[in-house]
Amino acid sequence: MIPTRPYLLRAIYEWTNDNKLTPYLLVNAELPNVHVPRQHVQDGQIVLNIAPHAVHQMVMDNDAVSFSARFGGVSQQLYIPMAAVLGLYARENGQGLFFDPQEYEGYQASAADQSVDGGQNETDQAADQNAATAPVKKPSLRILD
Repeated sequence: MIPTRPYLLRAIYEWTNDNKLTPYLLVNAELPNVHVPRQHVQDGQIVLNIAPHAVHQMVMDNDAVSFSARFGGVSQQLYIPMAAVLGLYARENGQGLFFDPQEYEGYQASAADQSVDGGQNETDQAADQNAATAPVKKPSLRILD
């Protein structure tokens, strides 16, 4: 099953914006494939302001959160795999949602593509081999203000 984290994250993000609050994203910066400004990481974590006015081209899909933002006047592209998202809360009152850091242990994103019995047949394997050479297109939800 797909973890609930991406769905709950999008809901809390919408709730903070609807209430004119500032959404802060708490990230485990030590996980693989996390691209954040390392100079702002403290104790392996970083807190990011993801308010619509603070980010550009934000995408929150089931796999990751990505956007560009300015740090010290320099625009940077950030990429946070969903497993690295520890929570989302409002700066003004601390209300939000914090996630179980172990929710993604043992989860493989490709599991949804496998058959019910967990295996792949020869047609699926051939399709996977062909897909490996094709550009990857992921469905995404883009949050707009």
